Amino acid sequence: MEKVQITLDAARHNAGYSQKEAAARLGIHYQTLASWERDSSNLGLATIERLSQLYQIPKAVLFFGKKNDFIRSLRERATRD
Repeated sequence: MEKVQITLDAARHNAGYSQKEAAARLGIHYQTLASWERDSSNLGLATIERLSQLYQIPKAVLFFGKKNDFIRSLRERATRD
């Protein structure tokens, strides 16, 4: 069974936050959050913890990496199934 993960922007949407609302709660600029949503491969553990808490989702469910890589892996998985 494959591990189910979602992107940071999907987690934010599911939690009901706009980018600006989530960024304000995190104490960062919304463009910083937009950058993280595109590529979260270099986030530190403290930031990962804050995102997990804000979105109320386990860290293991969040995908950390480049969003394009996530989309590519979904497409590849769909063609295998």
